[in-house]
Amino acid sequence: MSSNQRTLFQTWGCSVPQSSDRSKPTSEPSKTTSERRKNTANRSKTTSDRVKTTSDRVNTTSDRVNTTSDRVKIASDRVNTTSDRVNTTSDGVKIASDRVNTTSDRVNTTSDRVNTTSDRVKPASEQTDSRSLWAETSTAADEEDDDDDVMLVAVYEAERALEAGPEPGFDPSAGRIWIYPTNLPVRQYQLRICEAALLSNTLVCLPTGLGKTFIAAVVMYNYYRWFPAGKIVFMAPTKPLVAQQIQACHGVMGIPQPHMAELTGSTAAPHRRELWRSRRVFFLTPQVMVNDLCRNTCPAAQVKCVVIDEAHKATGNHAYCQVVRELSNQSQRFRVLALSATPGGDVKAVQQVISNLLISHIELRSEDSADVQTHVHQRSLEKIVVPLGESLTAHQTRYLQTELTNIRRQRGAVLMGNQELGC
Repeated sequence: MSSNQRTLFQTWGCSVPQSSDRSKPTSEPSKTTSERRKNTANRSKTTSDRVKTTSDRVNTTSDRVNTTSDRVKIASDRVNTTSDRVNTTSDGVKIASDRVNTTSDRVNTTSDRVNTTSDRVKPASEQTDSRSLWAETSTAADEEDDDDDVMLVAVYEAERALEAGPEPGFDPSAGRIWIYPTNLPVRQYQLRICEAALLSNTLVCLPTGLGKTFIAAVVMYNYYRWFPAGKIVFMAPTKPLVAQQIQACHGVMGIPQPHMAELTGSTAAPHRRELWRSRRVFFLTPQVMVNDLCRNTCPAAQVKCVVIDEAHKATGNHAYCQVVRELSNQSQRFRVLALSATPGGDVKAVQQVISNLLISHIELRSEDSADVQTHVHQRSLEKIVVPLGESLTAHQTRYLQTELTNIRRQRGAVLMGNQELGC
């Protein structure tokens, strides 16, 4: 404030601020500016704190995002694990389905084998310009009955194939392989027939002299190995054939003779029971086998393989048929190998053999078969006329005189009858 202004204010009676008071207006604004700066600093600090808080929130949010990402990853892993379990379950279902399909294929294979069997025994009238090994055909009604029998065999084999559980008494270590002798010349048809007979109830039709006994010995020996506690049975209609097979089994396959036994009707019952208990391979006639089954002397549940020689006799109520029926009533786990050079005179007879013996597979060979021809020896026939001796000549003369006398008497009776009738 100027001096004139101060003088004027004093004249008016107003108080005029001293010079020391002049600095206050300047100091107060400075103080206000400092406070403003301080406030600005505080605001900056507050802003910095807010920025820091915001950064912390951002970090927290980032941590939450990371946590959420980890949870999503864990959920994804769980989904993948669940997917793997689903795939594993799907694979299990697929494996189970494959097993079902395999079982179905086995059933279809069995059905195909039965159909093949039926085709092999078709009537000759349906096979143009071909000769049947089994003579004439049957009527249409017989064919329908045969088809029904074939279906019964197919159902029986399918049920056996679908039975669950391991074979009782089977030795898995021995069952991994089957043994075929190579110390003798190997014939391919015998090898193939043996392999088929081990896995199916088989009817083997081979001409005489081509090794049916050899095939039976191989099959019996392998079941002898596979079932250490099982019983093997060979049946033949006559005692000489039974004795012949004993020598073959011992000579070809080396089955120990102390493990084999020949049973006849003359063997005492207590001794037969002891043999059934202690021995493993049995050779007997079907009549003896039927008697032992009916008297419970034979442990039917332990019989694992049955070989039937001259199988064409298994028709009607023959002892062969009775044996198979008795065994199937007490056990469903046994193999049948049927041997015959002439399976039957006609189709109906062959089908009876197939049904009665539970056959599901046929191995048929003739002397004209490709794999048999090389093993068939050429035969030459020589006719030799043997003159009768004196004794046979006398009997022949007496027989002819007797027949001549009878013929004359009959002729005389006919002539007298004609005369009485006026002819």
